[in-house]
Amino acid sequence: MNEDGKNVADAAQATARTVAQEAAPAPTHAAPQARHGKVALVTGAGRGIGRATALALLQDGYRVVLSGRSAEPLQVLAEQAKAEGWEALAVPTDVSDAASVDALFERIQSTYGRLDVLFNNAGIGAPAVPIDELTVEQWNAVLGTNLTGAFLCTRAAYAPRPNGVPYTATKHGVLGLTRACALDGRHFDIAVSQIDIGNANTEMAARMAQGVMQANGEVAVEPLMDLKHVTDAVLYIANLPLSANVLTMNVMAAKMPFVGRG
Repeated sequence: MNEDGKNVADAAQATARTVAQEAAPAPTHAAPQARHGKVALVTGAGRGIGRATALALLQDGYRVVLSGRSAEPLQVLAEQAKAEGWEALAVPTDVSDAASVDALFERIQSTYGRLDVLFNNAGIGAPAVPIDELTVEQWNAVLGTNLTGAFLCTRAAYAPRPNGVPYTATKHGVLGLTRACALDGRHFDIAVSQIDIGNANTEMAARMAQGVMQANGEVAVEPLMDLKHVTDAVLYIANLPLSANVLTMNVMAAKMPFVGRG
């Protein structure tokens, strides 16, 4: 994710949600410590948006767990919090490493026994080069921190949902890939499009007609659409001249329970 929007998961009372949230400004004065006793985790807390958000949470009375690759800025922030009468716990963590994330959440559990807010802020970039010059190692580093890191932390704080996290996460990742490649491809007259397909009548989606689990835990039949609507959409985009493009398109059964891919 970029610095305009971050992934936040609220795990209070064994529930979880994800919202987009702007970074809060740094506090300008001290506030009473632990007004509500809630615990927040901020990844990438050593600098930038993560640091500003951690300070805002501390000012608001949260006990804040500070996570990041570099220990020194986390410790500096924790000491600053202590001087203000706030409570912060610095835990150096590589969010792209499952064992490191497990250790982080074990520390949170042993220290506080709860987690109310997760702010998935950690993120890195790659060299600004054409896609054919980007190495696999550079790609994997960004993917590991920005997407896998968010997955690992969210999984650790997440209440059970209808078991679609890997699929959904990768498809959201494809959206970012589509947009970036669409920009990079302009110089070479390459158009990039994405079609999101919801509940088309294929072997893969046949189970929808038999009933599948919904977000509330119930099993319900979901409507399907004729596959021809998908192929028509593909042909339409494929036959456009290079002077026009459909960046994203959602083709779905109109009465699906969720607006989107399914």
